[in-house]
Amino acid sequence: MVIAKAPVPGRVKTRLTPVYSPEEAARLAEAALIDTLGAVLATPVGRRVLVLDGAPGDWLTSGIEVVPQCGGGLDARLAHAFGLCEGEGPVLLIGMDTPQVTPELLGRGLELSAGEAAFGPADDGGFWALGLAEPDPALLRGVPMSVPETGAVQRRRLDLAGLTVRELPVLRDVDTAEDARLVAAEAPLTRFASTLAALARTGAR
Repeated sequence: MVIAKAPVPGRVKTRLTPVYSPEEAARLAEAALIDTLGAVLATPVGRRVLVLDGAPGDWLTSGIEVVPQCGGGLDARLAHAFGLCEGEGPVLLIGMDTPQVTPELLGRGLELSAGEAAFGPADDGGFWALGLAEPDPALLRGVPMSVPETGAVQRRRLDLAGLTVRELPVLRDVDTAEDARLVAAEAPLTRFASTLAALARTGAR
C-alpha cells in the first residue's frame, strides 16, 4: 500500500516552498509518486493499493487499485489503510516521500511470518515503511504523527504487541529542498532526480 496526496499545487510538499513554487513542488511530488508506484509495480505481490487523498491523474498507471483516504488525523488514516487489508497479510505500507525506494527493499518488508513486523525508520524521526504479517489497525491509532518521536513511539507499539520486528534501512524523506537534493543525488536514475535537474536547467533553482 502507498498512502499519498494527489500532487496538486499548494496541497503537497508545502515545505519545499518558498525555495520552490507550489507548482514546482507539485511537479516534484508527482515525480516522487511515480517513482514510488513504479517500485511497487515491480514488486511481486498479490495486491497493490494506493490510498489517495484527492483524485487520480494521468500519473496513475494500470495495476494500481485506488481507494480514498478516510478523514481524521494521519494515525487514523494509516489505521484505516491497514483495516482495508485485514486478513490479507503480510501488508507493507509506505508513503510517497521516498522516491529512492526499490523493489528489493519493498520485498524485504514483505518477508514476514506470523508474529512479525517490518519497520523502516526515516532520518527525521518518523518512519517510511511499516509491514505487518497480520494487519492490525489498533497498532497505529493514537500514535503522534509528524513529530520527532513518531518513529520511536510506533516502534515501541510493535514491541509492546509482542511482535518480532525486522529492521529496514533508514531512508531520507523528501520534506525540504535540501532533502530533495540529497535524495536525487542518492538515486540519480529516478524520475524525481530528472525532474529536479530539469527545474535547475530552466533556471528555477
